[in-house]
Amino acid sequence: MHVELFAADRVVLVPAGIGTRPPRKTTAGRISSASCYGGVVTLDPTGLVLVRAGSRPLLSDLFRAWGQPLSTRRLASFSASAGGSVEVFVDGRRWTGSPRALPLRPHSEIVLEVGPHVPPHRAYTFPPGT
Repeated sequence: MHVELFAADRVVLVPAGIGTRPPRKTTAGRISSASCYGGVVTLDPTGLVLVRAGSRPLLSDLFRAWGQPLSTRRLASFSASAGGSVEVFVDGRRWTGSPRALPLRPHSEIVLEVGPHVPPHRAYTFPPGT
């Protein structure tokens, strides 16, 4: 799946290395090897998230592996304004459940935002083999 984050008029990068354990080898900004890979992994800072075959992770698993908060009011280090909330879109459609409970499914385009609305992408062109 692909995850995009927008907060306070900014694009927030999902970093390379989520779910990996050092030592890591990096080539051209992409992790080419690590000592251990978890169930939810990012190898580059593009938002492409890889999931271990047979697992059923939730969005909360990605944020836990990243070490960042996620709730209806928090998106990483950003908080929703008074009366606002974190908005979540899957394939261009609003997700009305808790952001933490969103299942991570193959080839989904997930957009999270807090702050001014950014029209969400409906699709992402995945690299071959993902």
